[in-house]
Amino acid sequence: MVSSVMDVTSEDFATTVLQTSHQIPVVVDLWAEWCGPCKVLGPVLERAAGEGGGRWMLAKLDVDQNPELAQQFGVQGIPTVVAFKDGEEVDRFTGALPEAQVRAFIERLLPSELDLATVEGDAALDAGDEEKAAEIYRTVLASDPTHQDAGLSLAGLLLEDDDRQGALDVLGRLAPTEAVKQLQAYARLGSESVELGALEAAAATGGPGDRLALGRGQAASGESESAIATLMGVIGERTEPESDEARATLLDVFELLGNENPAVADARRRLANGLY
Repeated sequence: MVSSVMDVTSEDFATTVLQTSHQIPVVVDLWAEWCGPCKVLGPVLERAAGEGGGRWMLAKLDVDQNPELAQQFGVQGIPTVVAFKDGEEVDRFTGALPEAQVRAFIERLLPSELDLATVEGDAALDAGDEEKAAEIYRTVLASDPTHQDAGLSLAGLLLEDDDRQGALDVLGRLAPTEAVKQLQAYARLGSESVELGALEAAAATGGPGDRLALGRGQAASGESESAIATLMGVIGERTEPESDEARATLLDVFELLGNENPAVADARRRLANGLY
């Protein structure tokens, strides 16, 4: 079990603070022996950590002994307190705040009842009980429709059941992170099996609507590069509404593949320059 209060240095900061913050929040107290306000704040933090029941950890960092870390975190004065979750800084304050404000700062870092319920849903999902997990996620979202973790997990389950519109409804209430955008793109593109041969035959003799249908079918079937080529062709025909719909589908393909994909980079360049 991780101690509730630990001294850290530049050498063990990555393991003691950043890695631990993926399990529980870590609060770093940047202090110095000569600092009077540090001697006021330090005991407050240590007392709160001791009463925290292992829900968070306090890491004490002497800035005189570790000046490079103080500089790295842009410390202008001490004491400075920096909070980490999932390997990233999430909050900070400077100065010896009153104890009530310090405890409020810490409480904001700890998981809420809805967060803990979502963890229960994740455990049910890991155990293979998708029905129970979905029920828990729905209960969480009924209280907070914007709960990111519960929403992402429920949307994933809905997509497994091919309920794409249900997934889009859930995702539309969440913060537009990359994970959310990717699931939205996947939901819009669809995942059902399609008969590409029939779509190709129709596209060869039909109009832009048939070629749009082929591009969508290729995207749904995972033939992303073929989908890009087909959809770029529809955009180039400049017929409405097919051209706009092809562009929207193309952006979903880009979202799934990622901007680092060479085919995406090339297609974006061609779109920007009107070369299609």
